[in-house]
Amino acid sequence: MPHGDIELLPQPGGGNYASARLNALKHGVLSQFTVLPWEDGAEYQALLEALVAEHKPQGPTEEHLVEEVAGAIWRKRRLRLGESAAHHLALTRRRDVETARAALVHVTADIDGASVSDAITATEEQTAAELADLKSDQAMTDEALRLLESGSPIAYSRALAALHEGTREWWEDQLTKEADDYDEDEDPYCADAASLKRFLEGEVLPWYGKQQRELNERPLIRAQAFGDAVDTFQLTSLARYEVHLDRKLERTLSMLLKLQQLRGRDSSR
Repeated sequence: MPHGDIELLPQPGGGNYASARLNALKHGVLSQFTVLPWEDGAEYQALLEALVAEHKPQGPTEEHLVEEVAGAIWRKRRLRLGESAAHHLALTRRRDVETARAALVHVTADIDGASVSDAITATEEQTAAELADLKSDQAMTDEALRLLESGSPIAYSRALAALHEGTREWWEDQLTKEADDYDEDEDPYCADAASLKRFLEGEVLPWYGKQQRELNERPLIRAQAFGDAVDTFQLTSLARYEVHLDRKLERTLSMLLKLQQLRGRDSSR
């Protein structure tokens, strides 16, 4: 490598930086080891060039201190990436009903069906669309109940036709149950108006209420999940390392400024 040039490591997917040269420094020797193979060499180069333009180092000592400043800032950037990765990893480990139970402890104890994954990933638009679909589905069930209460001989078939397809499939699954699939205190369902009415009122309507509550409470569950993702032990280690980098950055800048002041004083004599 020619004296005065600093060659960066090749960067996968981000262009061939092996041929890139950091001509901003004449005596730089650290930069080629600062950027990891999967990091953006051009971004580091821009940082280093900006620091050189700001501090205008003269001689190998000042250039070394500027490189140290660039390295500390670059490692602080890497530290923030590590903190973000820790949060994302923690989210994958905490998607369970306990998160929802903790989020809604002041609201209700009945949250076994809460979906933490959906609460984390769903957008406001998606939740609004699901609430609208649920309302439409419930309106179909209400109409089916109205038809069942009419007492018409064809009320059962008309009520079935009025139901949402998913609700109708749920009912058909109930009819396939054997007698021993029911608990002792449960009456088996039959393909008639009375059984369908009992099913809609006893199982479907409560399910609507539960689903609507879960959708409305997604922001609480989402906030709880993100809060649970804060691993205080790991973040404490990261914070200590950041303090170390801050101190190093402060010392290095102080040394650089003092050296430049001395140089300026000597040149004025």
